[in-house]
Amino acid sequence: MILEIHAMFSFFKKKSPPTEVLSPPAAAPSPEPAAAVTPDVPAAGAAEAPPASPAARQGWLDRLKAGLRKTGASITTVFTGTRIDEQLYEELETALLVADTGVKATEHLLQDLKRRVKEAKATEPAQVKNLLADAITDLLQPLQKTLTLGDHQPTVIMVAGVNGAGKTTSIGKLTKHLADEGLSVLLAAADTFRAAAKEQLAVWAQRNTVEIVSQQGGDPAAVSFDAVSAGRARGRDVVLVDTAGRLPTQLHLMEELKKIKRVVQKADVSAPHEVLLVIDGNTGQNALAQVKAFDDTLGLTGLIVTKLDGTAKGGVLCAIAREKPIPVYFIGVGEKLEDLETFNAREFAQALLS
Repeated sequence: MILEIHAMFSFFKKKSPPTEVLSPPAAAPSPEPAAAVTPDVPAAGAAEAPPASPAARQGWLDRLKAGLRKTGASITTVFTGTRIDEQLYEELETALLVADTGVKATEHLLQDLKRRVKEAKATEPAQVKNLLADAITDLLQPLQKTLTLGDHQPTVIMVAGVNGAGKTTSIGKLTKHLADEGLSVLLAAADTFRAAAKEQLAVWAQRNTVEIVSQQGGDPAAVSFDAVSAGRARGRDVVLVDTAGRLPTQLHLMEELKKIKRVVQKADVSAPHEVLLVIDGNTGQNALAQVKAFDDTLGLTGLIVTKLDGTAKGGVLCAIAREKPIPVYFIGVGEKLEDLETFNAREFAQALLS
């Protein structure tokens, strides 16, 4: 049976054999080689259950609008005049470029908008704003895709991203959502380059009462192999592999990612079933460059866009849609669990122009 993730998260299944399968430490990290899971004692600020009601979703949308306010303000001010003329389109072009929509997406949106204005016989700038929301929605629609889970057991998800994008935190949030759905999760601490990465992931494992496969200074590919094997042997639903943060220009580290993927396939020939990239919404066009580079290296299946708050340049999703339309499964506006939600093209366009 195939499970799907819509406005909330529903997830998948999996199994595993050997390596150091640990219960996350409560205080001092003291690796425990067994596969036993210690009872969860939530740390301060532990994540809460995912939003389940329309009211909760509306609360999320309000946070998204607040997060995109700086990006949207430069665009919506264009429509405060009284005339629809070339000056309006020129100002809109500038505003879209400043919002990091990119040249190709900006040209596409302007052409599409002019067509819509002509067909609708619009006479007021406010009408043009609504038509722009429609144009952005249609542009972003290919990015809106349901993450389907359950047709692989276990489902192996490999997560990559540059340093500081929020990769490990996003993995923790997804783990919580999966656990809340009653699915068993095994985490692979394959970010062995960053000293605190294993401890950070272990905190999430403790909060969510899930197991973690880890090695002190171990080879990332070996840790990933052991985690997938352990997930299969133990009948886990999901294995989440946290890889080391890196820049696309660090070729030796990008080669390490290729190696991790190859080795995971030795443990499960069909894995990884999802390869996700976490990108920081504040990095603008640089995020598009990251998507292209990581896709060339790994063959991405989806994106998680984080930090779409105050200084975010949310227009970059339009650039991604035009130049590298890889599905955006989740977007985030903050550090709390409820600040990560599924992506909806219409909601995003409306929030951007609110």
